[in-house]
Amino acid sequence: MRALLTCSVLLMLSACSSVTIQPQQVTKLSSKPSYQDSRPFFMWGLVGEQRVDVKQVCGQQAVVQMQSQQTFTDGALGLVTLGIYAPHTIRVWCDEQQIAGAGI
Repeated sequence: MRALLTCSVLLMLSACSSVTIQPQQVTKLSSKPSYQDSRPFFMWGLVGEQRVDVKQVCGQQAVVQMQSQQTFTDGALGLVTLGIYAPHTIRVWCDEQQIAGAGI
């Protein structure tokens, strides 16, 4: 019984999830994002609505990719609080080449 409980806890801690949105289909980016922040959600992520103003984040640059991810740390916090607090990490990638190519 103890082994089953230990395996269950380890499985829950190792489970991460992500949702990636790309306005133009490109290869999924894994480079450092232009913006990253942890946002609060509650009740296993079912309660809470967070918005990111990508025009403020990227300015004149186009948005290449947006992602909401439950990282290991986010999952661990959700587990410790029994799902009451379940943060997600938000990432935005801006098109750095667009401004550089425009001569600005």
